[in-house]
Amino acid sequence: MTSTTPATAFAPLTWDDLTSRAREKPDATIAYGDDTMQKVDVWLPAGSGPHPVVLMVHGGCWQTKIADRSIMDWIAADLRHDGIAVWNIDYRGVDRSGGGYPGTFADAAKASDQLAANAAKYNLDIKRIVAVGHSAGGHLALWLAGRSKLPADSPLRTASPLKIDHVISLGGLPDLEATAASPDNGCGTEVVAKLVGTDRRDPYADTSVPRLLPFGTPQTLVNGREDRIIPYRMATDYVARATRAGDRARLVTVPATGHVELVTPGTAAWTKAKEAIRGALSAAPDR
Repeated sequence: MTSTTPATAFAPLTWDDLTSRAREKPDATIAYGDDTMQKVDVWLPAGSGPHPVVLMVHGGCWQTKIADRSIMDWIAADLRHDGIAVWNIDYRGVDRSGGGYPGTFADAAKASDQLAANAAKYNLDIKRIVAVGHSAGGHLALWLAGRSKLPADSPLRTASPLKIDHVISLGGLPDLEATAASPDNGCGTEVVAKLVGTDRRDPYADTSVPRLLPFGTPQTLVNGREDRIIPYRMATDYVARATRAGDRARLVTVPATGHVELVTPGTAAWTKAKEAIRGALSAAPDR
């Protein structure tokens, strides 16, 4: 007679597992507006530079009460130790005065454009810019890369948006229309209406990433196979759609991984994400 040992059930990391760790501080913080959320934290490696730089966008279901830029402090510090600078942006969520449409998007855009304006001051190498976004921040990072494809009549369109050379979405929500139709996503569906503004004729035309495809920027999606917050199909469906549209999009699936692991140093998921970041930064500039 043989005995078998039952398989251990997968237990994803929690936010407490991450936030209970020691936290490092950024090297500088700049303001791009009057609201306390209109800030950018700058993380600078040792040495004189010029430093390769990551534009970082936090998640939190587009709601300030759930998360702000500080939730990215641990991976920002980890990148800093690896010689990579981080431009960690914040923005007003839909639950904050001025947030929603167009404020949340306008904030993300303005905070990103400040990278080019401040590159010389912090000795940042902006010949090649990689954007990294987690969860709802994955949507915003992809949207920032596609800003040149915004409709001509959109109030979010600007003449010279920051050129992003590669986007890495960590457990993101790239397709807002699919998110709004998916009650099983961890952010719910009502928040999407607050984000895009339903009093407009086509609220997804300048807010949902698939509407901007193709925008010519390579995209890497890193997703946990056991993510209970962001359904896995959000990644597979989007990659298929982006590829059909002609963009270069690939999915990196990490087994035995949930949502928090994607932004937790030392995990297999963050190791994969850093490999993608290094690869994207080391690619030859295309401009």
